[in-house]
Amino acid sequence: MQTGSATEQPQSTAAADGETWRIRRTEADLDRLGETESIFALGNGWIGWRGVLDEGAPCGMPGSYVSGFHERRELSYPEEGYAFPPASDTVISAPNAALIRLWVDDEPLDLRTGTLRSHERVLDLRTGVLRRETEWISPAGRGVRIRSTRLVSLPRRPVAAVRYEVEPLDTPVELRVCSDLLANEKVPERSDDPRAASVPTDPLTAETYRATGLDGVLVHRTERSGQRVAAAVSHLLEGPGTVTTSGDCTPDRVRLTVTGRLHPGERLRLTKFAAYEWAAVDATPADELAALVAAEADAARADGFDALLTDQRAALDAAWQVADVQLDGDPELQQAVRFAMFHLIQAGRPDSERTISAKGLTGNGYDGHVLWDTESYVLPVLTYLAPAVARSALRWRHAHLPEARERAAELRLTGATFPWRTIGGRESSGYWPAGTAALHVNADIADAVLRYLAATDDQRFLAEAGLELLVETARLWHGFGHWSDEGDFHLHGVTGPDEYAALVDDNVFTNLMAKRNLRGAADAAEGHPELADRLGVDRDEVAGWRAAADAMAIPYDRERGVHQQAAGFTEQPEWDFANTGDDDYPLLLHFPYLELYRKQVVKQADLVLAMQLCPGEFTADEKARNLAYYEARTVRDSSLSAAPQAVLAAEVGHLDLAYDLFAESVLQDLADLGDKTADGLHLASLAGAWLALVQGFGGLRDDRGVLSFDPRLPRRIDRLAFSLRWRGHRLRVTLTPAEARYELPDAAADAEVELWHHGESLRVTGAEPVTRPMPPVPD
Repeated sequence: MQTGSATEQPQSTAAADGETWRIRRTEADLDRLGETESIFALGNGWIGWRGVLDEGAPCGMPGSYVSGFHERRELSYPEEGYAFPPASDTVISAPNAALIRLWVDDEPLDLRTGTLRSHERVLDLRTGVLRRETEWISPAGRGVRIRSTRLVSLPRRPVAAVRYEVEPLDTPVELRVCSDLLANEKVPERSDDPRAASVPTDPLTAETYRATGLDGVLVHRTERSGQRVAAAVSHLLEGPGTVTTSGDCTPDRVRLTVTGRLHPGERLRLTKFAAYEWAAVDATPADELAALVAAEADAARADGFDALLTDQRAALDAAWQVADVQLDGDPELQQAVRFAMFHLIQAGRPDSERTISAKGLTGNGYDGHVLWDTESYVLPVLTYLAPAVARSALRWRHAHLPEARERAAELRLTGATFPWRTIGGRESSGYWPAGTAALHVNADIADAVLRYLAATDDQRFLAEAGLELLVETARLWHGFGHWSDEGDFHLHGVTGPDEYAALVDDNVFTNLMAKRNLRGAADAAEGHPELADRLGVDRDEVAGWRAAADAMAIPYDRERGVHQQAAGFTEQPEWDFANTGDDDYPLLLHFPYLELYRKQVVKQADLVLAMQLCPGEFTADEKARNLAYYEARTVRDSSLSAAPQAVLAAEVGHLDLAYDLFAESVLQDLADLGDKTADGLHLASLAGAWLALVQGFGGLRDDRGVLSFDPRLPRRIDRLAFSLRWRGHRLRVTLTPAEARYELPDAAADAEVELWHHGESLRVTGAEPVTRPMPPVPD
C-alpha cells in the first residue's frame, strides 16, 4: 500500500475517559481554530453555523450557511472552448446571527489577551448542542465566567439559537454585551491550494434592515444568482434591574447592546433566537421574506430556549435509534463513529428538496459544491438510516433535470448530463477533463435511485421522479457509447473516479455503473409501462438499453490476472514510488497532470469502488487479485479512498488492514489527517466509515435488491451492533466473534424481513431474533 498521508492517530479524549458521546476542545486547541470550527459546526440541513467562538474572534473562517444559497462568478480560461461552463457557483455566508461580543470594563474579551484561566467547549452528540465555559481575566485584572449553549434546531427548519451567560468572578465589573446580526462578514481567502474556495468580496446587497426593541431583521440579495436571503433575531434578556439595552442598525448589521454593572453572584443571560430563509428574487418580495423570518424568530422566543433543547433531544433520540453504531473494543473509534453519524444526521432534511454538498453546511471547501460523493457515499447510508432525507436529495436532482437536459444538448448528447460540480444545477467545473468528462456522475445518481427503491419500495417516488431519472440517464449512455466490430459496447473518452487518470477508454467503474443504470431503467420501464409511455419510452428503446448493458466492454488483463482500471491501464509505466518523498504528497500539488495521467498511480479507489458498488460483477478470486494490485498503486490523496478499500479488504479476509483503513476514514476530520478539515468536514469519508463497518465487517450487500450479510469481525472489535431500515422495518444486527443476531425490535410479531447470512436464507420476524454462528477469523 502506497500512501503519502500520515496515519498516526492522536490520543483521543474518549480513549482516556470513555466519553464516546462528547467531543471536547480546550485552550490547547486554539492553534487549530479552523479545524475546531468545522468539527463543532451545527446544522439541520437548512442552516449551518460553523463552530466559531461566540465573540467571533479569534477565528479561522466564519460561516453561516443556508442550504443552496450561493453566488455566481464568471470563469475565465486562457483559451476558450465550446461548451466550457461560463460561470461557477460559490457558497456564500448568510448574515451571521451567532455573534455575541463582550467587553469587560471596556476591555474586549479575546482569548489571546489577558489571562485564560480555563476554557472548554463540548459538542454533545446526544443533545445536539455546543456548550462552552470560559474563565477569563482581563488585562486590567477583572475576571468573568462565560457560559454559552448553541443549537441549530433539527425539528424547526428555519431556527437557530444561542444562550450566553456572564457572571463576575471576584469583583464587580462593568459589562457591555453586543449581540450582532452581521452581513458581508469578512472571510479569509486561502490561495495556497487549488482546492480551496473562491471567496467573493461583499457579495450581498442590502434591501431591508431594521431594529425594533429586542428584535431585528436583515434582507439582502445577490447580484448574479438572483437570490434573496432574510435573517431575523429576537432576544430574551435576564439580569439585574440595572441593566439597560439599546439597538441600532446599518445596512449590513443589526446590533443589540446590553450594558450594566454586575456584582459577584449576579448573572446576565442573553438568549438570541434566529431564523433564516432564502428565495429567488422574482419569487418572494423582500418585505414578505422579512415578515416570515421575524415571525419564526418570535415564535421560537415565545416557546423558549428550554423548549428548543427538549425538542432537539427528542429529535436526536429518534434519529439515534437507527443511526447509532455500537463498536465495543476501541473507545476512540466508538467516539469517532458517533461523531460521523451525528454530522450525517444534521446534514440533510426530509421536508425539502435539498441535497447535501461535499462539505455539508460545515465550511466553504470545494466552493460548497455538490459532487458525486453524495450519491455514491452519503445517500447509500441515508437510504438505510433516514430514507426521507435520501428521497429529498434525489428529488433535488430531479428538480434540476431541465438543466441536465440542456447540458446534454449543449454537449450534443442524448438524455441528461448532470453536472460534476454545482450548487444551482449547472456545471461549475472549469476543468473539463475531470469535470464534464466524468460522466459517471449520471450513473451514480441512477444507482442511488435504484438503492433507494430497493430499500423502500417507494412507488410514489418512482412515479414522480425516479423513473424519469433512470430513463434520462440511460438515454445518455445509450447515445454516448458505440459498438465495436466485435459486438462490444464501449464508452470512450471518459474520466472515472480516479482523478489521476483522465479521458480514458472503458473505465471499468463507469462501464459497470452505466450497465447497472441501463438495466435498472429497462426493468423499471417494463414494470411500469404506462409511466414509461408518458416519457416516450418504447419497446425498441428498452431493448437497446438491454443490448448495450449485455455487451458492455469490461477491460481485463489476462497476463496479470486483473481487471484494468481502464483499457490499457496495466500497460502504462509504473510510478516511481521509491523516489517519491513524504513531502511530495498530495501528488497533484507537486507533479504535473501530464505525468500523473500517463502512469500507474491512483489517487483514490476506482476499480476497488466498482467492486464495492457492483460486487456481483466480480468473482471472489478476481476481487482478491484486483485489491492487491490496486492497493499497491493507490496513494489515497483523496479522503474518498480509505472506505471502499476497507470494505474490499474485509471481504477478501484482510481484516487488520480493513480495520486500519476504517480508522483512517472515520478519523479523517477528528484527527485532520489530510490537513483540510478547516475548510469543512469530509461528509463522504464520514459516511464511508459507516460503509466500512456495515458493508465491510457486517458484510452487507444490496446491489441485487435483496439484503445479504457475510459478517466477519477483526480481533480488535469485541462487538458490533447497528440498525438499518428495510421496507418499513428497523432491522437490528448484532455481531460478536461467536454469532450474528438479526431482529426486528419495533415490529409486530407477524412482520418479517427476508435476508441471507453467509449464503443461508433467513426469515426474520418481529416475534423473535434469529441467530447464526460467525465464521472463524482467518489467521
